[in-house]
Amino acid sequence: MEEKTEEGFLKLSFDDINVARNLFGPRDENIKYLKKYFNIKASIRGNHLTIIGNKKDIESTNKVINELHGVVKKGFVINPSDIDHAVRYIAHTHNTIDELYKDQIYIFPSKKVITPKSKNQKAYIEAIKKHDMVIGIGPAGTGKTYLAMAMALSSFYKKEVSRIILTRPAVEAGEKLGYLPGTMYEKVNPYLRPLYDALYDMVDMDRASRLVEKGIIEIAPLAFMRGRTLNDAFVILDEAQNTASEQMKMFLTRLGFSSRTVITGDITQIDLPDKKTSGLVEVQGILKGIKGIKFVYFSEKDVVRHRLVQKIIKAYEAKRLELENKKHAER
Repeated sequence: MEEKTEEGFLKLSFDDINVARNLFGPRDENIKYLKKYFNIKASIRGNHLTIIGNKKDIESTNKVINELHGVVKKGFVINPSDIDHAVRYIAHTHNTIDELYKDQIYIFPSKKVITPKSKNQKAYIEAIKKHDMVIGIGPAGTGKTYLAMAMALSSFYKKEVSRIILTRPAVEAGEKLGYLPGTMYEKVNPYLRPLYDALYDMVDMDRASRLVEKGIIEIAPLAFMRGRTLNDAFVILDEAQNTASEQMKMFLTRLGFSSRTVITGDITQIDLPDKKTSGLVEVQGILKGIKGIKFVYFSEKDVVRHRLVQKIIKAYEAKRLELENKKHAER
């Protein structure tokens, strides 16, 4: 790639026309998307990109394009969400996004490659590789469950574990399970749907269904874990903020030999009755400092959904802090 710079002007020429096209995106959407972050004008002719703007915006745009160019050259397809993460990662860490691609998760049957999108996601993957128990806490949309599922499937296909167990509490939100129609499995299935969705996104439905039918992958409500010892398994407890104190203790003591556990949850979205203590909130103090257990915390900066989701989470957090400060002032 060649660069030609003048005051308020930058011209980039790419050696490989196919790499350039993949970098620019369909109908040059990726380059157009950069205008949301930087006050620039851009024009494209073949494999040449011209950027016009002030010095700071040109330098920032050039840095992001250089990083994305390196990713595209390795054969990856980028889209606007990758640009969001590239801009944030470079701005907040001053590192190269190449660092993120060193912690990819490879799902063997589907040949799917999953890459962390932020510094905390990278730390989360590294923690799961090194620790028997990892507890990921943070807002929705930060990839806590998705990455844990990817690591579970990767571990199974590497023969590091012989089964995968996915569980979450079935908290009654306004309706009593006993009054809902159907068998117990039909009643709790809506609570488990997000786990199925993550599974089907990584492995085709037929293959996933066979693994479930054979009992290699088990998806069940937390109550079904009582009295069991989970050996040689990768166990994921999702939505752990909705576990009561005694439920969390029950789950933690299920861990067997050659097993790994990932616990995920968002302590700002607790659906338990007011008088009950969240097991996920409590466990932060109880398990702190125990060797082999790692806590990873996410923030709105790690959200991998629409950009507005970050702003919404930040607004709610600001409101929560405002109410807390008001309560302290009234005491």
